[in-house]
Amino acid sequence: MRRPGGWWRRKNTPEKVETYTRWSFHFFGVSEIGGIGLATFSQVGPGFATLLSLMVVTHAAACMATASRALDWTLGRRPPPMRQLWGLGVLTAVVAVVAIALAEHGPAGEDVDAAALGVFVGVQGFGVGALALGVHDRRRRVMALVAGFAVGAGLVAFAVGLSWSGALATGGVLLLAGAFLAATAVFSVWLLKAVYALDDAKETRARLAVAEERLRFGRDLHDVMGRNLAVIALKSELAVQLSRRGRPEAVEQMIEAQRIAQESQREVRDVVRGYREVDLEVELAGARGVLSAAGIVAEVTGETAGLPAEVQSALGWVVREATTNVLRHGDAKRVAVAVRMSEGRVVLTVENDGVPDGAGPSADADAPTGSGGSGLAGLRERLSVVDGALEAGTVRKGVFRVTAEVPLPPHTPAAREVTS
Repeated sequence: MRRPGGWWRRKNTPEKVETYTRWSFHFFGVSEIGGIGLATFSQVGPGFATLLSLMVVTHAAACMATASRALDWTLGRRPPPMRQLWGLGVLTAVVAVVAIALAEHGPAGEDVDAAALGVFVGVQGFGVGALALGVHDRRRRVMALVAGFAVGAGLVAFAVGLSWSGALATGGVLLLAGAFLAATAVFSVWLLKAVYALDDAKETRARLAVAEERLRFGRDLHDVMGRNLAVIALKSELAVQLSRRGRPEAVEQMIEAQRIAQESQREVRDVVRGYREVDLEVELAGARGVLSAAGIVAEVTGETAGLPAEVQSALGWVVREATTNVLRHGDAKRVAVAVRMSEGRVVLTVENDGVPDGAGPSADADAPTGSGGSGLAGLRERLSVVDGALEAGTVRKGVFRVTAEVPLPPHTPAAREVTS
């Protein structure tokens, strides 16, 4: 049985912001119904109030539907909703004209006039806010849209019988209300697009980190194999020439070529296992910088002085893999990395929040932190070389922890410091 609100926790940050923005626009429609339509029942009789409320409800529903389609278009998921926008514009004008006509030619009474004028101004204000979502080049065209509705409202109000002062006041109120709602709509869309852009940048940063690591790996292989293969080729060519001349030195050259080939195999294994250019202190500093750049609070504690190179290399790979997974998956707000010495062992923990509920072990090769996969399997293999162990799992709701333990050789300064 799913927990209440589980659908919300499964969303990432951009999806949550999008849901909040989308329902905010729906709430505008609800506000229009409650603040304008239902309010007429406290001003006029039920028959006239019902007529005005039905007009407002129809317009609010059209606003909500148009806002939803326009938001999809803004995010690049639908073509421009031109029919919906034109339909909403026509409906807004019709409802406004009918409302102002009812104010002048309907039942007599100041309450009737006030209720009808409220509908006249309100539907146009909310209509402008919804229409602003579907406008290109929003700053200038939205301003023109708001000003056009305000001027049109003033002219219509004057044409049906309002005084110049009343028509001017009506246009001014609509100008302020429409500008506020349109600005709110435009800012909300801008904020949503910014959140998605930041999320894309986060994914790009993670892919660049992976690409940089591949380039480093390629450079290492080129340095190892390029130099050694060139020497092997020269030694082999020299051995061939000496052999053709019957010189005994050819055997020595082939032995040297064999030695270089064996050395190349060892160096390639070192590159593949990541034993070259992997330093724990450098990886910790890099993790702090990358996480902070991604807007994640990074807490890095502990000392690495005195640790053997092979231990630092193995733990450095744990930090790198865990950091990459935090960036690529989940919705972490805080990551804590700690290095401590305990009873002749060095313990590294990487703990992050933002893990969705139900994220359990998986065989996915590209699994996030919070699931098992070839990434964790590769780390266990690296740690096994130095007799280390790796544990990974959820420690509490929404929090995942990776723990790596490596025994310290007795003769190392760090081990002597712990045991002393």
